[in-house]
Amino acid sequence: MKTKQWMRAVKLSLVILLVVPLLTGCWDRLEIEERAVVLGVSIDTASDESEAEESEVTHTRGSLPPPKKGMVRVGVQIALPGRIPLGPGESGGSQGDSSKTVWVIDVVGHSIDDAFMNLQQQVSSRLFFGHLRVIVVSEAVARKGLENVNDYFRRNSEVRRMAWMMISKGRALSLLKAAPKLERIPTLYLMSTLDEGIRMGKFPKDYIGIFWSNLSKKGQEGFLPYVERKKDQNIEIMGLAYFKGNQMVGSTKPLEIAGYLGLRGVNPAGYRAFINLDGAKETVITYVTQRRSNIDLQIKNDLPHFKVKVDLEVNIEEKINEAMYIDNPQIIEKIEKQQEKASVVFYENIIAKTQDKGSDIFGFGEHVRAKKPGYWSKKIKTKENWQRIYKDATFDISVTVNVRRIGMKAK
Repeated sequence: MKTKQWMRAVKLSLVILLVVPLLTGCWDRLEIEERAVVLGVSIDTASDESEAEESEVTHTRGSLPPPKKGMVRVGVQIALPGRIPLGPGESGGSQGDSSKTVWVIDVVGHSIDDAFMNLQQQVSSRLFFGHLRVIVVSEAVARKGLENVNDYFRRNSEVRRMAWMMISKGRALSLLKAAPKLERIPTLYLMSTLDEGIRMGKFPKDYIGIFWSNLSKKGQEGFLPYVERKKDQNIEIMGLAYFKGNQMVGSTKPLEIAGYLGLRGVNPAGYRAFINLDGAKETVITYVTQRRSNIDLQIKNDLPHFKVKVDLEVNIEEKINEAMYIDNPQIIEKIEKQQEKASVVFYENIIAKTQDKGSDIFGFGEHVRAKKPGYWSKKIKTKENWQRIYKDATFDISVTVNVRRIGMKAK
């Protein structure tokens, strides 16, 4: 009898030990009203005079002096509790008034972490980066280098790798303060601009996690969206900001984004281009609908030689000269040949632009590592050596264009 009671007590104790940990699931909960939810971050340079704005939160000049480096101005866009529109009928705002849904505040610091500590000293709630969607960095900061920016956000476990980082032409803070007509939350407008660009074939998929991954590769460099705020509060994708290591070294034009997508064979396609035939008067606009690319690697004269073959399927969107009959097969063939010829020069110019800076954003170096590992181990070995050798690599570009549709017109 005593044995049964003892066994029952042991079983009951085991059940209690198993159940008690399940009751502690909310011990560290933090209500959303107690968090300062950061939706967007901007990073700009700051003058040395801005140091007067800073409080000594992470340092004291007498015993714990700050680093001797340039100041940065960090801005944040914080969601106001209860003001974010939730229903589908409230997703847009005709008045474009973002001041009712978010709060934009900026501070200065000697580093990114220092600036956020200064900001936390001014905000009652704890800063929370779990919903961070956009990080906007000014071109001035990017050209100096993103070592500090990348280091801080990569170490922050709350930052999602699906967030966007972009380079702003001009002050980054102005993008956080924009009031677009289509969205009451500027950061969501910035994010949707790039996400829609991917779906429409206007921009490659390049979330912050992909950017960091490319930076860590030995045979490839990173790139980011290069954007500018226009006078009507809208945001234009100006091109690709390409990097050499952590430092921005150049940018492309908007149409040159299509060149990157074509060389990489990224679909869907979404760009249009003018094709001139015998003269400026005989011009059509073609729309690329599908891309395919193939890269073949050889070693010539002890240097990598790439044969890149690009296949494009296009539609004819518009003809400029009313007298030209594009339903003639000979005219169609002429358009195809002219676009092939122009595309070869177009792709060669984009590659040459990145070669001049030693910035292989296409990942040709990764092809060398994968297909010629012996050559890589003997001649290249490091990322810095590939940056140098990429400038002397040679390319043979060939393009095939097939016109699939010319549209329809009533007669």
